[in-house]
Amino acid sequence: MIKVEGLTKSFGRQAVLRELTLEIPTGTITIVIGRSGGGKSVFLKHLIGLMHPDAGRILVDGVDISHMRGRALDEIRRTYGVVFQGGALFDSMTCYDNVAFPLREKARPPQEELHKRVEAALGQVGLEGVGAKYPAEISGGMRKRVAIARALVTEPEIVFFDEPTTGLDPVLVNTIHHLMLDLHRRLRFTAVVVSHEIPEIFEIADTVAMLHEGRIVEVGPPAMIQGSTNPVVQRFIKGEPDTNA
Repeated sequence: MIKVEGLTKSFGRQAVLRELTLEIPTGTITIVIGRSGGGKSVFLKHLIGLMHPDAGRILVDGVDISHMRGRALDEIRRTYGVVFQGGALFDSMTCYDNVAFPLREKARPPQEELHKRVEAALGQVGLEGVGAKYPAEISGGMRKRVAIARALVTEPEIVFFDEPTTGLDPVLVNTIHHLMLDLHRRLRFTAVVVSHEIPEIFEIADTVAMLHEGRIVEVGPPAMIQGSTNPVVQRFIKGEPDTNA
């Protein structure tokens, strides 16, 4: 479980996270939704350890990581996989070397084992035979799948997805979402997804958390969120502007 308690972060006078509290159960897909600029990416960076809060705690399996640095944080991160917004592939590397990168940096297995794990990861996302190509030589949807393979190659316990379908057409959005769901069912990692893809994400989520003005204003199963009487949630789901915008 990831347990977030009273997470608070400001940049100068701008408060971004305001005593945010959320529990993410082990082995589930939790999707954080909210408007652009509402703090979703800042929240995710705190979970990954790229930012440290002004106040509050982030507990991963009972260990407070909110102010960890150095080797202690690296040990926690060994259990993480991250799919960055836009994929963040290295253009100068082949798809194979992109997927191999975290293994070479963290685990450093023998070459034969590394090769097997990279090929297996590419196979899991349906990209057998693509390893020799460079990111510029494949489609946007395929690049997203390479990024997912890279996140999964270290066999992480927790996978963070930052807007994994940004820039894709509706058909590819659906394809990537169902790939994520299929991989989750097979590998049973805990998934934390930041997304604005409404209503598509309701099909793959176990839990949906609505982030608004730095706080989680509603959290629950997709059906509960869709039926919420909270006007902030309903306006977001329907794509309507905030009344105070």
